Amino acid sequence: MTPKGEESAGASLDERITGALVGAAVGDALGGPVEGYSPDQILERHGGRVHGIVGPWNGDAWRTARPIAPYHKGDGHVTDDTLMTHALVRVYDRVRDHLDAYAIADHLVPDLMTNPRWIPELETETIPLQRVFLAEKWLAARLHYGHVDPREAGTGNIVNCGAAMYMAPVGLVNAANPRAAYAEALDIAGAHQSSYGREAAGVLAAAVAAAAAPGATADSVVTACLSLAKDGTRTAIEAVCEVAAHHTDFESALTPFREAVTPYDTVGPDYRAPSLGARRPSRLHAIEELPVALGMLLVAGGDYRHAVLGSVNYGRDCDSIATMAGAIAGALGSAVPEEWSKRVAEASRLDLWEPPRTLAAVTREIFTRDTGLRRAHEESFARLGGAGCSA
Repeated sequence: MTPKGEESAGASLDERITGALVGAAVGDALGGPVEGYSPDQILERHGGRVHGIVGPWNGDAWRTARPIAPYHKGDGHVTDDTLMTHALVRVYDRVRDHLDAYAIADHLVPDLMTNPRWIPELETETIPLQRVFLAEKWLAARLHYGHVDPREAGTGNIVNCGAAMYMAPVGLVNAANPRAAYAEALDIAGAHQSSYGREAAGVLAAAVAAAAAPGATADSVVTACLSLAKDGTRTAIEAVCEVAAHHTDFESALTPFREAVTPYDTVGPDYRAPSLGARRPSRLHAIEELPVALGMLLVAGGDYRHAVLGSVNYGRDCDSIATMAGAIAGALGSAVPEEWSKRVAEASRLDLWEPPRTLAAVTREIFTRDTGLRRAHEESFARLGGAGCSA
């Protein structure tokens, strides 16, 4: 496994944005077909660990095996994690500035409701709202039909990783500025989530922003996350990352990671049969996905392939875990395997490289505007008798 420090230092902004967004989509596609199962079940079903793109868990019966989720997960198809990520990029493209909860109401929800697109898991063209799951349909119910204040619309939704799973673009727009990414993501996520679900969105964005800094490493990303994370989210990250320090291979870390995160996870031991307290607001708990993704990043030393495969073979909500780990590792500058990215793009009928190009252009516009505003503020502050302007 190659250390990532030197590689990270040499990666450009465009390379990091591309790595993060393509990396997130590929991780999503790899994790989809084994989502909801345990490491032991994955081992038995596939005759070993998953090491790349695999077919649906239920084979040709994918459409009817789980009526509540009749999705073709597998064969390189991205899931709602990527659909939502790309939708958020389109909002940035439209607004061409930092976003807030109102941007979700004014732009993201209409995009989900009115613009038909190819949905890989449904193998048809339809509006994305027909694919996103219940926690994301909440956006339309609360914002479009309920006319709730966007800053408060997330209250009452099930508390899960639904907002965190698509926050990588926020980290990239605020590249190398984790604190700004955290604040912007918290504002955006208020329209979708509350409690530790909203907190995870802020910390995930901060992780991606920290990973995009020159010279960043897996360790520096976790340090940035811990400097910002609050309550159970912070404690869960600490617990998992402390365990990660004792492992260099994901196989040995699978069970210890689950044991470390269990006190903070509300879902319970059976992912498909959640406990009574599952996904309810709490200051003591955390989503499972983000701490595990950060732990896998540490075990892998920032290496994309290792971090994503560890996330996939962890099971449970592993498409979202691999989405997060893939976004952070890609932002660090670790290469996404071309054989995976090309196959996912072809199978999903998506140009995975267009959203990064779009977001890179918007990010530069935003930075230029931010710089002008900051200099105007410095000048005004100096005239008030404060410190002089920076050179």
